[in-house]
This record gives sequence, structure tokens and C-alpha cells, in this order.
Amino acid sequence: MHYDPVKRMLGRFFSRSPLTQDIFYRLLDILLLRSWHIRSCLKKIRKKNSELKVLDAGSGLGQYTWYMARKNPGWHIKAVDIKEEEINECRAFFRKRSCNNADFITEDLLNYRSDNTFDLILSVDVMEHIENDSKVFCNFHSSLKPGGLLLISTPSDKGGSDTKSEDDTSFIEEHVRNGYSVEEISQKLRKAGFERVETRYTYGSPGSIAWHISMKYPMMMLNLSKTFILLLPFYYIFTMPFALLLNLADLKMSHPSGTGLLVRAYKSENGS
Repeated sequence: MHYDPVKRMLGRFFSRSPLTQDIFYRLLDILLLRSWHIRSCLKKIRKKNSELKVLDAGSGLGQYTWYMARKNPGWHIKAVDIKEEEINECRAFFRKRSCNNADFITEDLLNYRSDNTFDLILSVDVMEHIENDSKVFCNFHSSLKPGGLLLISTPSDKGGSDTKSEDDTSFIEEHVRNGYSVEEISQKLRKAGFERVETRYTYGSPGSIAWHISMKYPMMMLNLSKTFILLLPFYYIFTMPFALLLNLADLKMSHPSGTGLLVRAYKSENGS
């Protein structure tokens, strides 16, 4: 299934006004289980750091930049994405909202590097789209200040792209890999220079069920017909309570395996 056309359609539909785009961001925060996990991590970081320089690496529709900028006035966020249309839409929304602690630039993460600049780099569902991930990891390491943190959410190799084996085709055709193993991503990050790498599974049994209900089935129907967007509110009225309970369970539980990975990688204090 092609995910980008549906994402662009939804982005255009909700970007008609600042109010509808704000509503869209809040809906994504509710629907996307990865957002639950990322926001939980960011809340813990916020308690210890009132001022940070942050890179949203692969900012997409801009929902994480908006969350960080809105919740953390002392943080300055640079949002980078290769899609110029999405960058322009986000820039216009933030300008209309008079939000001045975020900047948006069109840039390829394969080429973007800003040495010793950021305290935190956030990369949510990006690395599975990039073939030369090792180069991007090296750019991330160089761009972090000594002691800086890289926070990644990405599919795992345990069915993270809705695949059952290495030979299966990803549910999302824009993915260049079906998912990372803990060993693979840890090894690549250490090779890029990160001193300490911590991983844990997300999208365990409850999260996997919630993803099918709240994301996969609606996306499949939108791929069949864009008119299904008119029926989405009614679909979610019946399915959302169950999906939210499953998301909460996934957030609170520890999973021996899961279709998602949450990764923290730290640059050494001496900058090496």
C-alpha cells in the first residue's frame, strides 16, 4: 500500500485552517501509538531540561515539532524534511499560530549535518525509509552536542511493516526495509560513534491489535476510495474506545517482543 499519497491527502484536507490542522495534530497524538511512546519520553526529558536545542529529523506533517514547541517554550526546534510541500505547510501553520521557537527547512538527512549543535535529535518513523542509514546515523552523531541524546522510533524486524518473513512485502511500500533487529540498529549506532544504546520493544500484542484497528484498516479503505474520509468519524466512534485502551496497555507494559522499536542513543560526554 502507498502511504504517502494518503498522508498528503489528509494533510491537505486538515491544513485548510490553523484550527483544523491543530485538531489534526491532536487526532494523530491520540491515534498513533508511537506518539504515545514518544510523548512519554519527551515528558521525562522536559522535567530535567527547560532549554534545549532540538532537531526533528524527518518532521513530516509536523505533529512532533508542534507538540515540542507548544509544551516547551524554552526549547528551540529545527524541523528538517525532504518534502518541500510539507515543510511549507508547517511553516505557514506555525507562522499563523505565532509560534516562534521552531524553524522548518527542506533538507535531505543524508546531507544534513550541523556539528555539535543539538541536545536532542528526534527521528520518528524515518529510518525505515532511508537506504543509507549508516550515513544518517553518522550525521546525527556529529550534529549532537557532547552528552546529547538521539531518540528513534522505527519498525522492528518482528513484523514491524506488517510482514511475517524477510521475503514479504512491506504494508507501506515506501519502506526500504521491513524493520530493524535490536542487534542491527545497536551495531550501526555504535559504529556511528554513539557510546551507549538502549532499545525496547513497542507495539506488543495490545499495540499490534490497536494499530490494525486504528491505522491499517482505515488506510486500506482510503487507498481504495478517498471518499472514505467522510465515513472515518463514524468508523472511529465505534472503534476508538477499544483502540485507546489497547494503546494505554501497550504504553504501560514491558514487551519481550514487538513490531516497533524505541531507541535511545547517547553521544559521549567528551564528544568522541
